[in-house]
Amino acid sequence: MISNKLRTYNRLIKSSNVYDISNITPISRANSLSKSLNNNIFLKREDLQPVFSFKVRGAYNKISKLKRGGYKKPVIAASAGNHAQGVAYSAKKLGLKAVIVMPVTTPQIKITSVKNFGGKVVLFGDNIDEALKHAVSLARKNNYTFIHPYDDKDVISGQGTIGKEILDQTDSKIEAIFVPVGGGGLLAGVGAYIKSENPEIKVIGVEPEDAACLDLALKNNKRLALKEVGLFADGVAVKQIGKLTFSIIKEWVDDVVTVSVDEICAAVQDTFQETRTIPEPAGALALAGLKKYTKTKGLKKKHLIAINSGANLNFDRLGHIVERVQIGENKEALLAVKIPEEKGSFRRFCRFLGKRMISEFNYRTEEGEDANIFVACRFNDLKEKAKLMKHLRSKGYTPKDLSDNEVAKLHVKHMVGGRAPKSLVDKGEFLFRVEFPERPGALIDFLDRLSDKWNITLFHYRNQGSAYGRVLVGFESNEKEYKRLIRNLEKTSFRFWDETNNLAYKSFLK
Repeated sequence: MISNKLRTYNRLIKSSNVYDISNITPISRANSLSKSLNNNIFLKREDLQPVFSFKVRGAYNKISKLKRGGYKKPVIAASAGNHAQGVAYSAKKLGLKAVIVMPVTTPQIKITSVKNFGGKVVLFGDNIDEALKHAVSLARKNNYTFIHPYDDKDVISGQGTIGKEILDQTDSKIEAIFVPVGGGGLLAGVGAYIKSENPEIKVIGVEPEDAACLDLALKNNKRLALKEVGLFADGVAVKQIGKLTFSIIKEWVDDVVTVSVDEICAAVQDTFQETRTIPEPAGALALAGLKKYTKTKGLKKKHLIAINSGANLNFDRLGHIVERVQIGENKEALLAVKIPEEKGSFRRFCRFLGKRMISEFNYRTEEGEDANIFVACRFNDLKEKAKLMKHLRSKGYTPKDLSDNEVAKLHVKHMVGGRAPKSLVDKGEFLFRVEFPERPGALIDFLDRLSDKWNITLFHYRNQGSAYGRVLVGFESNEKEYKRLIRNLEKTSFRFWDETNNLAYKSFLK
């Protein structure tokens, strides 16, 4: 039975004034994902809005109603991202001034964007909560209207127009719609419309595992504040679900899926491969949830829609996202392997890996009988990974899987090594930078072209996705053997540079 609350929002959504500046965004079929997941996967492209986010819908609907009522003063909002741009853009279009309070930690690109949309930026506080309190204080002091990012019926109704568009653009075969959740405005609006028109369609919220405020509220049947909030998907980094939004959502939400950072990164890549555009982490959140839900529930041949909520990505975050993608897809394993500290043991281990795609290698000779290697291998699936682990064990190695170890992924793999042991300093070491064509097996080809005489004392390699691979490699050697070492390197036919006198090497590794 459809409640009066849903009927009310259905009416408000249908009468919402958003299309003066908002686009009716397309729904794109994700062909590759549809094939790999054996379902019909679609993306609702809110990244194609003028401010590259759905937030402009709710902001414009709210501010335009104020303007029609004779409001002439500035509006004020607190945000470090998409809501700020939506409010600034909407106010400018309606001939009003906008004051946006942003934390002092806000990236300059977002500050500049708000200014370009005509907003006056006030920097205050170290986080969004402090900025929010200051914005509310300024609103009261100056008698400005505060534009809430989600806990407002006009904002919710504006976001709900996405739900109306989805039904207008598709047929009745939809199994489920996946919606990213921060404060809940988008989920409340979309869900209210969908459930009032077609209750059979599932509406599923998606949250990051480290910012799952809706999941917490539903499990406790009341709003609770998270003790800590992960900031990777900053567009949905909210401590507590909205009061108004929760009162709407709890009536009908079918499920909530939580996803990891790695799963979000994988969904960013999926979106790029399907659309050749790059979503922000919050923009890829719904797709990450769709993929996880589909696999968990074993869905086949269903029509599923994920809302791509935005594309306001800080460019400097791309490196981190790319690094985490393969793990999120379960196509890369980070392994710690102990090998005997003896001449030829490193090369022997590499041969056991065969022609597998190696994405990273870190090794430094140590004092004692054994040394530890950090290696990242890429696979097509988990079965291939299990096969490698079994193969290594059969050869006497004891590999440890660190793929889900955050410390390993974020820190330790960048810190493997250290200075050469005293015994090596006494014997002598030469360091070289080597470049070779990036292809499966190229690494072992390089090692095989070296004479067995040379003891490798340091090895660092990272696949950067370029045409050439670059290796930093150390050899135990002395001045008398240096010319022979050079001749051996020349025989490999790979380009190389002597870095033994490099300042960084001398400062940290020698």
